[in-house]
Amino acid sequence: MSGRRLRVEADGGSRGNPGPAGYGAVVKDAASGEVLAEVAESIGRATNNVAEYRGLLAGLRAAAAVDPDARVEVRMDSKLVVEQMSGRWQVKHADMRRLAEEARAVLPAGRVDYGWIPRAQNSHADRLANEAMDAAAAGRSWRRGGDAAPGPGPATAAGTASTPGAASTPAAPARGAAAHGEPLDLVLVRHASTALTEQRRLSGRYGEDPELSGAGREEARRAAASEEVRGADVVITSSMRRSRQTAEVIAERVGARVLVDPQWDETDFGDWDGCTAAEVVKRWPAEFAAWSDDPAVAPPGGEALVAVERRVREAAAALRTRWAGRRVVLVTHGDPLRVLLRECLGCGAHMQRRIRVDPASRTLLRLHPDGSSEVLAVNRV
Repeated sequence: MSGRRLRVEADGGSRGNPGPAGYGAVVKDAASGEVLAEVAESIGRATNNVAEYRGLLAGLRAAAAVDPDARVEVRMDSKLVVEQMSGRWQVKHADMRRLAEEARAVLPAGRVDYGWIPRAQNSHADRLANEAMDAAAAGRSWRRGGDAAPGPGPATAAGTASTPGAASTPAAPARGAAAHGEPLDLVLVRHASTALTEQRRLSGRYGEDPELSGAGREEARRAAASEEVRGADVVITSSMRRSRQTAEVIAERVGARVLVDPQWDETDFGDWDGCTAAEVVKRWPAEFAAWSDDPAVAPPGGEALVAVERRVREAAAALRTRWAGRRVVLVTHGDPLRVLLRECLGCGAHMQRRIRVDPASRTLLRLHPDGSSEVLAVNRV
């Protein structure tokens, strides 16, 4: 265990019971009260109790993404959920029983405790839940900060900040360096190889989530020994296994901590996950052609490039603010890496597939507080 304590505050609501429903959850550092992650989502028609359980589940997943080894204190104003999850009351409703089982599986039981708080003390999570429901009523999807974005539709919803369990890079007050115009030196590292990488198969954020192969572990060790990562203040990684494993090797070598941010996860390739490009072209020729021509088109059941761009821009803005004047290693995936590089170069989506980023390669960027950027190196191996 890390010894860290996190606090999850969660809530859910239904306008009709059952009716249009949504949830909200916030993850805080239990000692300082610093907000580390916010999640919210409209879940369609449901009861208050189901929405509250959905909020709990999302909050626990977000806490696990921030620090999978932390102890977590859950605080909710739903006495029903608190008593049931504490084991004092039975869970009789089938939908809630399933959600309760999922919640218990997120973290070991001995590392989570539950407590009731008055509604007034749960206002943060309540506000997030209402923001999500308001956004859905207006035909939009919830985004962190209360800024509702145009609804992406079923194919791209996974790309918004409403994804259950998603957590932004932990927020912090702007450092003095930002005020004085010091840049962020960002080392982008593509994760090292997996068996699917070696077979040139698509591996998206909701697919198999493979671990590093033997060759990949060696690639990660070479990346950790490279001059580009030397002196890093922190290593930030997507929540996907191959990325986290690469980040852990680098962090151990440079003596930095690891922070997990699911906004840097790979694109959701939907039905194409696990396929090679040749297999996709053969089975989905029309869909592949449309996807290749238009960044707003998603793979069947997957995520459009424009959705990936939205979350990458939001995550990159948070990096500029928090880590100004620092050197940060960011371990991520092909598509998010290319998007950020394109943003720095001012290139459109038509360049996305023309940028080569090899496994464990390093790309160096300098991000200035005024929004300008420099590209110092690309695809070093």
